Amino acid sequence: MATECLLGRQYALLLPLQSFLTPLSKRTSGFPEKEKVLVLSGNSRREVHRSKRSWMWNQFFLLEEYTGTDYQYVGKLHSDQDKGDGSLKYILSGDGAGDLFIINENTGDIQATKRLDREEKPVYILRAQAINRRTGRPVEPESEFIIKIHDINDNEPMFTKDVYNASIPEMSDVGTFVVQVTATDADDPTYGNSAKVVYSILQGQPYFSVESETGIIKTALLNMDRENREKYQVVIQAKDMGGQMGGLSGTTTVNITLTDVNDNPPRFPQSTYQFRAPESTPPDSPVGRIKANDADVDENAEIEYSITEGDGYDMFGITTDKDTQEGIITVKKALDFENKSLYILKVEATNTHVDPRFLYLGPFKDSATVRIQVEDVDEPPVFSRPAYIMEVKEDVPINSVIGTVTAQDPDAAKNPVKYSVDRHTDMDRVFNINSGNGSIFTSKPLDRETLLWHNITVIAAEINNPKQSSRVPVFIKVLDVNDNAPEFAMFYETFVCENAKAEQLIQTLSAVDKDDSYSGHQFSFSLAPEAASSSNFTLQDNRDNTAGIFTRKTRYNRHEMSTYFLPVVISDNEYPIQSSTETVTIRVCACDHRGKMLSCNAEALIHPTGLSTGALIAILLCIIILLVTVVLFAALRRQRKKEPLIISKEDIRDNIVSYNDEGGGEEDTQAFDIGTLRNPEAIDDNKLRRDIVPETLFMPRRTATARDNTDVRDFINQRLKENDTDPTAPPYDSLATYAYEGNGSVAESLSSLESVTTDGDQDYDYLSDWGPRFKKLADMYGAMDSDKDS
Repeated sequence: MATECLLGRQYALLLPLQSFLTPLSKRTSGFPEKEKVLVLSGNSRREVHRSKRSWMWNQFFLLEEYTGTDYQYVGKLHSDQDKGDGSLKYILSGDGAGDLFIINENTGDIQATKRLDREEKPVYILRAQAINRRTGRPVEPESEFIIKIHDINDNEPMFTKDVYNASIPEMSDVGTFVVQVTATDADDPTYGNSAKVVYSILQGQPYFSVESETGIIKTALLNMDRENREKYQVVIQAKDMGGQMGGLSGTTTVNITLTDVNDNPPRFPQSTYQFRAPESTPPDSPVGRIKANDADVDENAEIEYSITEGDGYDMFGITTDKDTQEGIITVKKALDFENKSLYILKVEATNTHVDPRFLYLGPFKDSATVRIQVEDVDEPPVFSRPAYIMEVKEDVPINSVIGTVTAQDPDAAKNPVKYSVDRHTDMDRVFNINSGNGSIFTSKPLDRETLLWHNITVIAAEINNPKQSSRVPVFIKVLDVNDNAPEFAMFYETFVCENAKAEQLIQTLSAVDKDDSYSGHQFSFSLAPEAASSSNFTLQDNRDNTAGIFTRKTRYNRHEMSTYFLPVVISDNEYPIQSSTETVTIRVCACDHRGKMLSCNAEALIHPTGLSTGALIAILLCIIILLVTVVLFAALRRQRKKEPLIISKEDIRDNIVSYNDEGGGEEDTQAFDIGTLRNPEAIDDNKLRRDIVPETLFMPRRTATARDNTDVRDFINQRLKENDTDPTAPPYDSLATYAYEGNGSVAESLSSLESVTTDGDQDYDYLSDWGPRFKKLADMYGAMDSDKDS
């Protein structure tokens, strides 16, 4: 049986009884009023009156998710113009027409060809029309109607996340918010309870709870301790249909972690700790480690250690290892087993971050006792002082004791000690030490003027274990003794004018003394007794460590006496008094009226613009070398021109010595004797001068042989004086030779050819008499063992 419905004005749609009908037009009662309907048929118009239906429909409902095998019947489209003769044709257009919805063009029946899902599309809008099959013209105006998909509970609730992660502090109060979960349902929330979701907890009691409507998870148990359990997994269910039976549901997992709070104080696992430390442990070295356990983590487990009590409070320290939270006990001062062998400390461990909310759980600190046993080790001897300073006079006899050093073995065994001098600090072996009592004594003479301080090192070593040794510096100061005579501050060589007047100052003298004077030097000057009465000069002591030389007479003659040697005696004011005689050389020179020197016998030596003595000697040596070179060159040329005298296998030409002297020319065969350049004592008595006409025959003078230990200056002055007074000497533009070979060594021969004939040990003490150059050699060969036992 079908119900007829009017669509628009003249369509009738017949729906089956099983369809849900919802009236949307206004409902009328009683007999219908007459209504005029305009029907278009060709070009004619006519007014038709028809009765009004009691129900008006323009919306229909269709269940989603139809599971039948046949097409789902929607309704029937019918027009009043349909006479049942098949002249009309029904057409359907709009959403899903022809595909999802089909219509029987003859009967007007509408069917759904597929399962419909409200969640994909809840409403379909279609248009219906009836046309004349023959003419193709519509017989009714087009009318629009709606097919609405009726919802069923076919979607379960879905959570926004598959897994939720949340954290809360441990020991939180009951009802503390943890996290909120949310689930959505795709069903229609406006129809029934298909989309009404209710939350419940499937796993996680009794620790947590969830609000059924909001999905808020809260704590449900008091004092949840992270140290007992840190992680929880809670399963939450969301069910639609208001949680009633038959509703669909979905679940999600919530991972909840308890974060740490400082609710556990540090605690030492034992009350007493034992450690051992050798007494040789250097400062800042670790002795041992202790640790207080704390169940908390991160900053809540940070611990600070301190030493609060004990007899080793100032001997040890403790620091915290930030990585392991251990207390490291270190040595602050040097340990001494003989002084103290056991230390007892009280160590305290305290949390650095304390939570006031949990102070009721007890004090957040703990203490323990630490016992440190000092172990004995074999230590080197220890000197009574870190350094020794000694004084000794420079004139003390050899083997005089100047001081004593003392060292003892700090160990309980008190092993005996022997002493020695580190020879690297006393290369000259000036000092020795008694190996038994440590007394230091001299082994060589001292000289303050040579070395004021002697810095040596003394070694003290155990006799039973020489490896255990220690060193101490010894500073020895040599005290001054007046053992040096004063002397001129410089070499004095002055001049006096020939026209000088009496009592005229010609030179000021000053002196120096190598000795040290605490009150200052006071020198006195005087002429030597042999020159005090006969000298042509006087000496005046100025009482300020200077003296002046004055002329005694008026006018001096350089031809009578060109040089004066004035001996001056200089004495000091110390005890014992030391004095020396120094010589002042005074030359007589020609001067102008203002006293300026013009010339004198030794002009080249003293004239400001002249050459010095050293320069003259250098020039002379160069000339001699040049002459020798020329002579040798000429001799070689003459030797090449001669034929060899002997030509044999045994050639003895190496034994032939040629004494060729080319001389000054054919007429001058005796002008110059080259032999005088080699030896000043070799002078031919028979040779006479040929550069002047001899008016009087002078006997040639033989130059005196230079005495031993005569220096070059005296030798040159002597030769110069002889040439000035020699009437047979050549004029000033001629070359005068002052060759000086020098004296032999005071050490004489050093040959060791005769040393092999000696039977016993060689005595090298005589090397000390050869002068300072051989002093080191005498020390090396003649020194005895420096370490003399008492």
